[in-house]
Amino acid sequence: MPRLPRRPRLTGAAAAALALGLIAAPAAAHEPLVTDTRVLAHLDLAAGQTPENIALGPDGSADLAFAFARQIAHVTDDGRVQTRATLPAVAHSRTPLLHSPVVTGIARAHDGTLYVNYATGTSATGVWRLSPGDAPEQIAALPADGLPNGLALDEQRGVLYVADSARGTVWRVPQAGGSATAWAKGAALAPLPAAPARGFGANGVKVRRDAVWVSNTDRGTLLRIPVLPDGAAGPVETRADGLAGIDDFAFPGHGRSVLAALNTGNRVVLVSADGTVTTVLTARDGLSNPSSVAVRGRTVYVPSAASTTRHDPNLLLARLRHLIGRG
Repeated sequence: MPRLPRRPRLTGAAAAALALGLIAAPAAAHEPLVTDTRVLAHLDLAAGQTPENIALGPDGSADLAFAFARQIAHVTDDGRVQTRATLPAVAHSRTPLLHSPVVTGIARAHDGTLYVNYATGTSATGVWRLSPGDAPEQIAALPADGLPNGLALDEQRGVLYVADSARGTVWRVPQAGGSATAWAKGAALAPLPAAPARGFGANGVKVRRDAVWVSNTDRGTLLRIPVLPDGAAGPVETRADGLAGIDDFAFPGHGRSVLAALNTGNRVVLVSADGTVTTVLTARDGLSNPSSVAVRGRTVYVPSAASTTRHDPNLLLARLRHLIGRG
């Protein structure tokens, strides 16, 4: 960057913000956005340690949903893996698309309570809660013929949002537990009706200010659904398309840019606010069917489920060169 002849003096507030890394400085065009990649934890494929989703703790640790092990696991900041809980076994599981019972989305409340989706093809399908020191308990039932996948918590409104991949629906569930409501549905959230459909519609879900964002795997789209003043869903907006194999995603800053896991492509991409897509991580960095993304400050967490590679499920860490602004 060329040197300016005069440098303005920062106010006290601005200087403090800069010191904390809250003001994003643009990187040169040749500089990668994501750097310093390393695998924090290599996981055990044979034991079913296939991480589908992630929730971050305030201390830099992570909780993972191990899909086929039916487990919630805790990964410390030095890479140790500890089992928090195992969801109950289900006889005669008929889980749509996957056949076996699976733990999918996970979300964390500020008090440390964890919420997870459990898909079984039976009455056990729904949202389960794991309070510190307690056994997991089901707090909401969802249709047995659905596949609850992504999960997001809006503590301000006291609700959970569940993306149902099989039924193409976003369910809304009270955080305290109770009946689920079909909050949003329609073609934009549904799987493709014919080839090359895999049967996975709405997949990842996140709450961002007054909107719920959802990925659709079959359609390769990233969607935004406004939350209206009465809590109802507004019209579905397509924010990006052409994202083949998109799974879950996260916001790497204060704006509408998204880091998205492209599961089948073994990539993590930055989807800018204008829809531009840039690859920031690949299999060379250690990705093996990345299933989700989480961001805390400038640290990026990417679980890889090894669902088709069948090699090295893991939790990868990387560093953002700078925060993404409000564009």
